[in-house]
Amino acid sequence: MLNFTYEALNITNFQRAVKLIFSGKAEIVHGRERVLHSTTFEMRMPSIIRMLYYIKRPMQKVALTKKNILLRDDYTCQYCDTRGERLMTVDHVIPRSKGGPSTWENLVCACMYCNNRKNNRSPAHANMQLKRKPKQPKYIPWIQIKRNTLPGEWHKFLFLYNVSIDERIE
Repeated sequence: MLNFTYEALNITNFQRAVKLIFSGKAEIVHGRERVLHSTTFEMRMPSIIRMLYYIKRPMQKVALTKKNILLRDDYTCQYCDTRGERLMTVDHVIPRSKGGPSTWENLVCACMYCNNRKNNRSPAHANMQLKRKPKQPKYIPWIQIKRNTLPGEWHKFLFLYNVSIDERIE
């Protein structure tokens, strides 16, 4: 769903999209090939809708979850630059046992090998160095969508958020 200004707002279900269209609050920007039929009406199934009025929303924050830490670091070990979705873990830079908090600035993606090698020590004591300093990412609507599952027509409306991993966490 897009705001009046064509900014991505969120993903809504099909039923809500149709209700918004029929109530005159939204319009179809892109429809699917499939056509919906009723006895008195016919329309293409909506894929992208745009609100016909502006919705002001406070700046949202990205939830601190294991999945979002892995997404922020692009499934790349922050110690050795190994990349892979299956064997990645989340590591506390300063271990919890040493008072390290569970925050964006203290959690990084790490491969199992580096996580075990670092063990319950700081990177300095383990003679390991972080490739990038961890930061809290800015809110990006597509981070709520499973990666690489966007329908092709959505990309042109997410161009504002088409930035590199480093730019996302400034």
